[in-house]
Amino acid sequence: MKIYERESFGVHTMELMESIDCKSITGYFRMSDCQSCNVMDGHWLMYEQPSFRGRMMYMRPGEYRSFRDMGFNNTRFMSMRHIMDTC
Repeated sequence: MKIYERESFGVHTMELMESIDCKSITGYFRMSDCQSCNVMDGHWLMYEQPSFRGRMMYMRPGEYRSFRDMGFNNTRFMSMRHIMDTC
């Protein structure tokens, strides 16, 4: 999954791999926010607060140009976790 600091895949980009969870985007990537992403493979949960707390959003493969357009006004996603297949 690639995460972007601004809507429409703008400004800084960072890539997360399946085996790595991100407890805090400010701590790991020095990004102030995550407002768009491209999930290339796998399924992810994105959380409002660091350490996987707060409201979450399920992300399946696809392009997400604006979280605000998805109904997440004034929401900042600060941590994300890859969903592992348990079968």
